[in-house]
Amino acid sequence: MEQYNVLVVDDEKEIRDAIEIYLKNEGIRVIKAADGIEAIEKLNEQPVHLILLDVMMPRQDGITTTFRIREDKNIPIIILSAKAEDTDKILGLQVGADDYVTKPFNPLELIARIKSQLRRYVTLGTYEGKAKVIDLNGLTLDQASKEVTAHGEPVKLTPIEYKIIELLMTNAGRVFSITDIYERVWKEPSYNAENTVAVHIRKIREKIEIDPKNPRYLKVVWGIGYKIEK
Repeated sequence: MEQYNVLVVDDEKEIRDAIEIYLKNEGIRVIKAADGIEAIEKLNEQPVHLILLDVMMPRQDGITTTFRIREDKNIPIIILSAKAEDTDKILGLQVGADDYVTKPFNPLELIARIKSQLRRYVTLGTYEGKAKVIDLNGLTLDQASKEVTAHGEPVKLTPIEYKIIELLMTNAGRVFSITDIYERVWKEPSYNAENTVAVHIRKIREKIEIDPKNPRYLKVVWGIGYKIEK
């Protein structure tokens, strides 16, 4: 079984060390950094399968770090912060985070979320049946290479964004509710998932649509959910 490497980024040593203990008990190797600048240095030095990232840190905060990582990497990122306001959660998701855990956290819940993101990352795009290429009027998804192109240009997607667009493209024309999307992609019950799903949908539109405000592919069906046109 492959050993996963999790990069834990927090300016509080006690938190880094505590998380390391929890994850080591699960057979997960921990790499530690005290701020965003050190995190990016560690990320460039060795393979990392997931990043657990605090928001409030000296030198470079978690939001800025997430934005910079997302410029060229799709590694799952879980934001960890004492802030519980919806605006902070949405900001983290907007710049590319995949999940958000609020301090003080339940260790069992944190481990469960980390394992869930790791499973999605290492099995990204795995569906029953043979992998195939789906082409919907210029929007193309290759299930084998996990690549998406729009208008002939490659699209950089986070793991969650890829799972959403793959779900919709493999079921083109079918409308999925917010609850359906969340539970199929996040693999957990949907509670107040509207903002989370909406933020990811908006980011996908910005990447695949020529005019995100007048989308050609990813359509909203008001009062029901979302679909990708055939």
